Amino acid sequence: MTSITPPPSRIYLLRHAKALRATPGQKDFDRTLSSDGYAAAEIVAEKAVHKGYKPALVISSTALRCRQTADAIRYAMSPSTEFRYVDALYDATTDIYLEIISSQVAEDSVMLVGHNPTIESTLEALIGHHALVSAIPKGFPTAGLAVVDSTPSGWVLTDFVKK
Repeated sequence: MTSITPPPSRIYLLRHAKALRATPGQKDFDRTLSSDGYAAAEIVAEKAVHKGYKPALVISSTALRCRQTADAIRYAMSPSTEFRYVDALYDATTDIYLEIISSQVAEDSVMLVGHNPTIESTLEALIGHHALVSAIPKGFPTAGLAVVDSTPSGWVLTDFVKK
């Protein structure tokens, strides 16, 4: 498990929703959400709001499918939620995801909208392998939202929201 000292004391990890395959000549970066992906992103956003999950800051990869997933969150969240789009989240390592999270010392809660396998390995780095496998034995699904809280004994997966 990784040691990030709060703040933030709550971390939300959101994997982008289901995207279409790249068309011939299209860059992976420019893949768009499928109609099922749009629906799943909206469902997860609504569930998150219903549960009272309101990150102070949402940081999304600049890849189109992540920006579209972040848009679903934007429509469901409070107007005071700040959104940032960061190129470094695309094709990043777990260390970069963790560095971005740990650098958000002005916010009590932060959400990353990113890609697998890095979003899953970031969750694993925070809560440990056993807790990860127990919570999501089939892996981190598209449009899955992990809610991770700081406790005196370390980071704990509080909830996992999916469509």
